[in-house]
Amino acid sequence: MGASSSDNVPNATNGDAPVTSSALPVASGGNTSFWRKNLHELDDLRSTEILPETSDVVIVGGGYAGVATAYHLLELGSTASITLVEARGACSGATGRNGGHMRPDLYGHIPKYIKRFGLEIGSSLAEFEIAHVQAIKAVVEKEKIDCEFTLTRTTDVWCDQDAADRAKAVYEMMVGHGLKYMDDVHFTYGQKAAEGVSGIKNAKACTTYTAGTMFPYKFILHLVGLLHKRGLNIQTHTPVTSVTPNEDGSWTVSTPRGHIKAGKVVHATNAYTKALLPEYAKNIVPCKGICCHIAVPQGSTPPHVQNSFIIRESGNPSVLSYLVPRGDGGIVVGGASSIFRPHLEQWYDNIDDTVLIESAKDYYESFMQKNFRGWEDSGARVTDIWTGVMGYSWDSNPHVGHVPGKEGQLIISGFNGHGMPIIWLAAKGLAEMIVRGKGFEETGMPLLLKTTKERIERAQKGPEGGDILA
Repeated sequence: MGASSSDNVPNATNGDAPVTSSALPVASGGNTSFWRKNLHELDDLRSTEILPETSDVVIVGGGYAGVATAYHLLELGSTASITLVEARGACSGATGRNGGHMRPDLYGHIPKYIKRFGLEIGSSLAEFEIAHVQAIKAVVEKEKIDCEFTLTRTTDVWCDQDAADRAKAVYEMMVGHGLKYMDDVHFTYGQKAAEGVSGIKNAKACTTYTAGTMFPYKFILHLVGLLHKRGLNIQTHTPVTSVTPNEDGSWTVSTPRGHIKAGKVVHATNAYTKALLPEYAKNIVPCKGICCHIAVPQGSTPPHVQNSFIIRESGNPSVLSYLVPRGDGGIVVGGASSIFRPHLEQWYDNIDDTVLIESAKDYYESFMQKNFRGWEDSGARVTDIWTGVMGYSWDSNPHVGHVPGKEGQLIISGFNGHGMPIIWLAAKGLAEMIVRGKGFEETGMPLLLKTTKERIERAQKGPEGGDILA
């Protein structure tokens, strides 16, 4: 969201041997995210006391990607036996530590992709992300998920004049491409107007468009409950230490609690991908981020914040924060990676989500007072602050599909801290590949998401860090 040299990963029951690995999730502890302060009764779920000896499909990872893949497998009518294993509690990784912001990227990175790959391929990613807002709304309503999902407008704000001018040029360029989805984007330029629309001090330009917010932990744990009832075998506190081939084409999934013989293995491990797929070590790098919850003193009424936000600072437009308002008046805000970017050991290739990023831990004190009109005397303060580990892709694109050279293994990882508007439909596409035997191109997923041997090799041969450190 200094690399750890050896992390003990404990398990929930006596007799489970700890695993030592610098690539596996560290033991839970340290700082707890706001979302996980009140744990669900299924957080430590083990559907069966012992691991199944065999399973047609084993999904490694109990966050958004793993749970979404399991959901779509069952929705597509799969009759296969499916086991989901998670190293810690359910939704304890990046999904349970993110900002709850389902915000499609309509024009941020899309111009870069259009320049690299052409208009059709570049814009297809934006259209794919936009589709998630209504897709999540639909599943929340279908499954009656109480996760505080809100359909809203997101407001992008530029407080630096040069950055605002560049944003205006990008907006006009995207409109000039004739992209239909840009009809939903409203652009406001000029300080008086931008401050009026956004409510942000010193705003020089802003845009608004449709997005969503939610309580991510509640969303995932509700699905865990549904899947458990529908026959999914869920095994928390069960770190996978290796996936090895068998002569009959199956795979042995090894854990401290035993082994599972699997026909197919889905790697939904994001920041921890290289632990089981070392060929992705240069492709998907664990990177820490910071997030916090802000509230006014008890008994006070906070000023109303209606939209979600992306705010870029005045004088330092590279400092970006994302923000979502909650129904109770609280605020969840995170980002500010430019503040800690020079301190590589604190965040780059670092999986220790129990330790805050020291160089940024005080950044969000008085954030609302400094940026939002009407909050000057609110007394708002940070009540909770935490870190999480995201999987950053060398070329900025997630890896989804069949793992090259390993028939029967699939991957859905590397979301660059932007998985909320990508994972749900990517998991659906992956499930179609498993259940219906579709090729990647038949699923409707953007080609930029497809994992390939060429992408893997480019990262292995390219400069350290790739787009991550560009």
